[in-house]
Amino acid sequence: MRTRWLGRLEYDEAWDLQKAFWEGRTTGRTTDDRLLLLEHPHVYTVGRNGDGSNLLVSPPRLAELGATVQFVDRGGDITYHGPGQLVGYPIFAVPPVGDGFDVVGHVRRLERVLLGALARFGIDAWIEPGYTGVWTGKGKVAAIGVKVSQGVSTHGFALNVHPDLSYFGHCVPCGISDRPVTSMRELLDADISIEEVVRGLVVEVAPVFGHQVVETQLGAFARGSHRGPYDVDRLVSAGAFSPQRRHEVPLVIDNRLAGEPPRPPWMRVKADIGSQGYGDLKRLMRDLELNTVCEEAGCPNIYECWGQGTATLMLLGDRCTRACSFCDVATGRPGEVDLDEPRRAAEAIEKMGLRHAVLTSVNRDDLADGGAAVFAETITRIRDRLPGCSVEVLIPDFKGDRAALETVMAAGPDVLNHNTETVLRLQRDIRTAANYGRSLALLARARWLAPQGTIKSGLIVGMGETEAEVLGALADLRAVGVDIVTIGQYLRPTPRHRPIDRYVHPGEFARYRVEGQRLGLPHVESGPLVRSSYHARDSLAAAR
Repeated sequence: MRTRWLGRLEYDEAWDLQKAFWEGRTTGRTTDDRLLLLEHPHVYTVGRNGDGSNLLVSPPRLAELGATVQFVDRGGDITYHGPGQLVGYPIFAVPPVGDGFDVVGHVRRLERVLLGALARFGIDAWIEPGYTGVWTGKGKVAAIGVKVSQGVSTHGFALNVHPDLSYFGHCVPCGISDRPVTSMRELLDADISIEEVVRGLVVEVAPVFGHQVVETQLGAFARGSHRGPYDVDRLVSAGAFSPQRRHEVPLVIDNRLAGEPPRPPWMRVKADIGSQGYGDLKRLMRDLELNTVCEEAGCPNIYECWGQGTATLMLLGDRCTRACSFCDVATGRPGEVDLDEPRRAAEAIEKMGLRHAVLTSVNRDDLADGGAAVFAETITRIRDRLPGCSVEVLIPDFKGDRAALETVMAAGPDVLNHNTETVLRLQRDIRTAANYGRSLALLARARWLAPQGTIKSGLIVGMGETEAEVLGALADLRAVGVDIVTIGQYLRPTPRHRPIDRYVHPGEFARYRVEGQRLGLPHVESGPLVRSSYHARDSLAAAR
């Protein structure tokens, strides 16, 4: 069993992530059960037994509350999810019974897990015949609603830790009008954190469900329980971008920050700026006023790739609206969108004579579509000029906007790449306003939008992760339908960026390739100098 604490995730993204893991479990992409633990923003969900009539507020009032409504395919009627409530989605194989599967037994086991977790905090709770869920002397503290299809479960439970209970007053929870709802905080008459409850609950699951091997990865807890809807929107509107990078310069001795290891011999790169190919490509980029991620992100392979006449174009300017701690792309308020950029990008690719073009961009959280239309237009322009050229796009998360992803996918890229960048535990430290669950959901959606296409993601190592965490991330990527994974060494761009934790030995990179093969990933490009677009055409050929 693989357990993941994902933090706060929009309901539709979590639902798509459930479906992706369910699909992986039922089609054989993975043989692992998974338990997804998370919080949702305010949302009311209506199950198969409800028709929406037990929602007691009008759409305008719902908007004032900052809540949405989702009709879902679990059992039961209406319930509420929101901050301060621990939601669990077990994607578990359910034992067969008779002509079907033991759905009732699955629910009973979930109830036992919840009872055990509550008992750890001294809360006396019980099950009541005829009423699914977990009850106390002050009311219902946990709800359960599941679906089992093809022998694998989705949906799950919601445990009230410290939610705003007034939101339950805007619906008839589970269609039961005469039974109150309570929370762990109310029952204990004391503050209690989501983190405490997560850690208490995860140890209850394996004994009840019979899992012998458990791999657990937990995202950060310190922030997020009471954040606004999306931090980066506030940053964009205020123009506040990473002040620490601007005003503080750490001390560097022999090009190393305090505590950093010395650079090993396998990380030495020859800087050959005198080759004709390098000079020709640099002039071409300047003449067409184009940006490359090779330069802006300080890629160590720039001399090799440019010397061979290849480059990765970076669309939508050279200013990013995020300030990730590993990335050298400049952060700030972006300028106007250059509507002629797609034409010039296609011209550059034609002049380079590429058979496989790679496009990426800065994050443009200031744009309604995140820049998706520019990606789509550039793909179209390349196809018009070079019909035989395959196109790979490395996209941002578009803040989880499904329509933006659909815009890109409608243009038909041969490869859709979105980097998860790091393991779950380090996401908040390393990726500004990003989310591991959101990235996995995006990759799954891309898989559904292009069933015959190639889906790709990348990880950077040497930032504080463990080998076991990387192996777990590989398993997650395979389970949601990713075809290619790149893994490379983190190299600190400047003294203001995140320190290097370790230099990963080539033998460890080799183990990642072997594990990827074992998991069924079509291709893993793993090595110290590997980057997302490194040997991209060869990786695509290997995956196919």
